[in-house]
Amino acid sequence: MTQPHVAELIDLLQLERLEDNLFRGQSRDIGTRYVFGGQVLGQALSAAQQTVDLARSAHSLHAYFLRAGDIEAPIVYRVDRARDGRSFSVRRVEAIQHGKPILNCAVSFQIEEPGFEHQASMPEVPKPEDLEPRTPLPAEELASLPAKVQRWLSTDGPFEYRFVWPRDELHPAKRPPFQHIWLRLNQRIDATPALHRALLAYTSDYHLIGTALLPHGVSYLTPGLHLASLDHALWFHRPFRVDDWLLYACESPTAQGARGLVRGQMFDRTGKLVASTAQEGLLRLRTAG
Repeated sequence: MTQPHVAELIDLLQLERLEDNLFRGQSRDIGTRYVFGGQVLGQALSAAQQTVDLARSAHSLHAYFLRAGDIEAPIVYRVDRARDGRSFSVRRVEAIQHGKPILNCAVSFQIEEPGFEHQASMPEVPKPEDLEPRTPLPAEELASLPAKVQRWLSTDGPFEYRFVWPRDELHPAKRPPFQHIWLRLNQRIDATPALHRALLAYTSDYHLIGTALLPHGVSYLTPGLHLASLDHALWFHRPFRVDDWLLYACESPTAQGARGLVRGQMFDRTGKLVASTAQEGLLRLRTAG
């Protein structure tokens, strides 16, 4: 039997087809103020994948977050079939709420074909089984946070994360701008590679921009911090499963002008590089006075 949070996420990513190139999705309230960006990414990719021949797989996605999403309203996804060539197809997707776009993205697809191969090596880190699950906040500290944040921190999600270097988000210490996180879907699923890619797009937005905060001694729980994804790029390199452990290696090479850049690489347990990410996010700290 599928776990409720896993089943809910899979249902969110399936989408309702309104027309050949028009889809509608709902949102899951996970305790964030607005719709989680990874949800919109996963749904946009799902919409694009439903307009492409099954012999073609998504290999890259480039998106811009334009407006915050309303959790209470559905999202309409309009797909433009920009190109269908011999080897590649391109789809442009616009996510719309209340008559305005909240995300624009382009997704490129390719037929399977052989070619040169090389890859970066996976970092040497402990196995996920050797790491402890994340420790919940003490009840008294949790009670001091806003209601939505409490729900965010106390609700079990569809993915499990194990941090090589855990961090106290309420009392963050300064440290170098990189982190390694093992992640996997909480349950084994019988699903198509397209659904695994949509699920990876969803979880790729977790913990990514937070890497840019590490050297500054702040976290998403710091009062006055405004943290938001501005764009997101995702490349799929090799086959993978999201219901088996993947290592997310994230690094932030720069932050400036109230923006931070983060790059990520995802490896499977055997060390294969299966996906890469890049994201720039807004890092704005409002101080009292």
